[in-house]
Amino acid sequence: MNFSSSSLNFNILPYQEGVKPPVTKPNPAFLTEIGEEGMRDLFRRFYTSLHKSTIKDLFPQSEEEMMIASQHSADFFIQICGGTPYFNQNRGAPQMGRRHAPFAITPEARLHWLVLMEDALQPLVGQISDENMQSFWDYVNVFSIWMINTRE
Repeated sequence: MNFSSSSLNFNILPYQEGVKPPVTKPNPAFLTEIGEEGMRDLFRRFYTSLHKSTIKDLFPQSEEEMMIASQHSADFFIQICGGTPYFNQNRGAPQMGRRHAPFAITPEARLHWLVLMEDALQPLVGQISDENMQSFWDYVNVFSIWMINTRE
């Protein structure tokens, strides 16, 4: 998307098989700006879109289970942004590669996931500083590469 009045760059990094670029955690100030409830709202929006998307089969099929998954993701992102370690407290160490291993995550599925994440972030543009928003986007952009576990 093109956010004309901001300096944000929501370009998607190309996937290169076998290459896992270094991951840098988002600025903790992203969580400070959005707040825990804002993070939970972000992931509710995101998972509502995922539930209707072309990659919905990678996720729980019931709306209730999907909202539980959104809470787990919000817990993870609150923690990764320097907040309370809810994910570790409720689910154990993240080990995201292992947790995602049962699902066939292709480079194409990653692209769909990122487009929906960008859409979910759009309402926050102008409310969150460009620097912190960019930091969050850069993290999910690279993190999503690490989750790919299946060829097209």
